Amino acid sequence: MIKVAETNVDQKVENKLSNMSQDKKEDILENFDHFKQYLGKKVSLAEKLGLGEEQQAKAAQKVGDYLAAHEEPKNREEKLLYELWKAGDEKEQHMLSHMLVKLVHQEG
Repeated sequence: MIKVAETNVDQKVENKLSNMSQDKKEDILENFDHFKQYLGKKVSLAEKLGLGEEQQAKAAQKVGDYLAAHEEPKNREEKLLYELWKAGDEKEQHMLSHMLVKLVHQEG
């Protein structure tokens, strides 16, 4: 049952990102604060839907995978995240996702 829920979350994240307009992506990625605000809103929504920290991190990891594959970093913070993402294996990317979720929790 949990695996089905995770797959559903993965599909929703993928659909949301692939259907987002390029203008919207540009607005979010324009600067790192916008990116953190966007991620914070999504983490908050995930909490309201009852998703735990692990599921939030998996969703953030899906976002990271998408961004690394489809978007160019727009600033030095995003460039650093991109380089860390590319350098890490799947386990390290998952830990980085946990750290990003923690970051937006602390700021929210």
